[in-house]
Amino acid sequence: MAVRPLVHVGDPVLRTPTTPIAADELGSAEVQGLIDDLIDTMHDAGGAGIAATQIGASLRVAIAEVGPHTRARYPYKPLIPLTVLVNPTLEPLEEEGTEPIIEGCLSVPVIRGELPRWTAVRVRWLDRDGGEHDEVLRGVTAGTFQHEVDHLDGMVFLDRVADSRSFTTWENYDRFHREAFEARISDYVARVGS
Repeated sequence: MAVRPLVHVGDPVLRTPTTPIAADELGSAEVQGLIDDLIDTMHDAGGAGIAATQIGASLRVAIAEVGPHTRARYPYKPLIPLTVLVNPTLEPLEEEGTEPIIEGCLSVPVIRGELPRWTAVRVRWLDRDGGEHDEVLRGVTAGTFQHEVDHLDGMVFLDRVADSRSFTTWENYDRFHREAFEARISDYVARVGS
């Protein structure tokens, strides 16, 4: 287990779709070690999620977790237990529409921007032990999972920002936008669930 260096936007690995993990590879020391390193790196960076591409690995595995390590960065996010996503697929429930969310990314360390995220998504994945999961996720939690699956598909949040005028540094987000966004997103969470 180790904290690995984060890969930043501009590195081709972030733009390359990942390779699914075969069933006979999931229990290997290499894959299990990668999962442990993803968890350690995410905790160290204070992220709500991380994908393998963000530490330079082109395998279809990501982590999502919102807990004490994320509270300073994302106080509005509902709790997500530590979730290991192996070979996830995501299907938007389009009838529920989208919501504009301000996002940042560990691989884009200075910039945040506003983009639409589906309000509800169905996500299927394997956990690190090969257990199958099939869940409908809503609200900000659905947005977190969409962000990580995008990474596995070779995308970063910058690709989904509709209006480049929404880009802001973290410093200016805190100074000019945080209060209004957190009030709006808290109403959203109350309205649609996590």
